[in-house]
Amino acid sequence: MQFREAFAEPGRVSNGAANGGAERSPHPADLYVGRQIAAVRMQSDVSQAQLARSIGISFQQLQKYENAKNRVSASMLYEIASSLGVPVSRFFEGLPGNESDREPPPLPVDERINFIASAEGRRLIERLVQLHPRVRGRVSALVAALGEELACFNCEGESRADQPAPFEGKTG
Repeated sequence: MQFREAFAEPGRVSNGAANGGAERSPHPADLYVGRQIAAVRMQSDVSQAQLARSIGISFQQLQKYENAKNRVSASMLYEIASSLGVPVSRFFEGLPGNESDREPPPLPVDERINFIASAEGRRLIERLVQLHPRVRGRVSALVAALGEELACFNCEGESRADQPAPFEGKTG
């Protein structure tokens, strides 16, 4: 019972309550686990389509898990954890009422984390957060498309000497 009280939201209809046909909102624990699945997937540099394919579901179903539109079964959570190479408990770390005496293992430090921690990364994130969510989504899609183009270009073995120097962003 303490668990549900820790997540109590005013006006939230419980999934267990008879509500006369009113739409039910996802339980906060389901939202939390879904967000953790998405976070671990992105930290692992795995797309929704790749993860979904590896566990035998559609990417739409994975989206529903990540957005808590559908609950993740224990067996599916096990498959997701196995595919991403993390323990199932990773998806519950930090969940209210799930605290333990031991500290979670540190995340692996890689170039993405180093970039985010850099001054340039912080400036970029600060400016992205100020954008409207729809615009942020479009910027993200643009960056992904550019990354795919560069990957294809590099795979073709073409020389970078023919390319113009990258824009350094210096003004003034």
